[in-house]
Amino acid sequence: MSAARERLLDTATRLFYTEGVHAVGIDRIIAEAAIAKATFYRHFKSKDDLVVAYLQREYARQREVLESVPGEGLAAITTIFDALRDISCGPGFRGCPFLNAAVEFTDPRHPVRRVVDDYRTWFRELMAEHLRADGHRAPESTARVLLLTRDGVTISGGVGDNDTVRAGIDAAMALIA
Repeated sequence: MSAARERLLDTATRLFYTEGVHAVGIDRIIAEAAIAKATFYRHFKSKDDLVVAYLQREYARQREVLESVPGEGLAAITTIFDALRDISCGPGFRGCPFLNAAVEFTDPRHPVRRVVDDYRTWFRELMAEHLRADGHRAPESTARVLLLTRDGVTISGGVGDNDTVRAGIDAAMALIA
């Protein structure tokens, strides 16, 4: 990846995450990334393409982290949700980048929404895989509950409701134990 593309994605990531996708214009990203407008358009056809690239990079990052959690089964799920609790209750947490983007892009056929859907499907399947490895009696439906818990945790964490984050994770872990 070129240095200019990397700067664009780093700048977009920071601004989109902290302020929202629609609140940040291309000119601001170009200025803060210190690149020429022509350079932006050499790497991205449009702002939507940049948003997709931002989410794809975040998806790859999260996938790498979560798939490298040691162990399997309930132990891995517990480790994942412990980390999610710490992150979502930590300073600077502004919610899930995927859910934040989904709120701003309401058309389910939009490329941004497809990345969001792919991420959520992957997370649900990862949870089901861990549940199956542990011999859980209902891995598919429980994986959906864990996805819902993950979504709720990131929303509650994003609005600073740390007590609900902790209670939600505790309830979900009790459900799967």
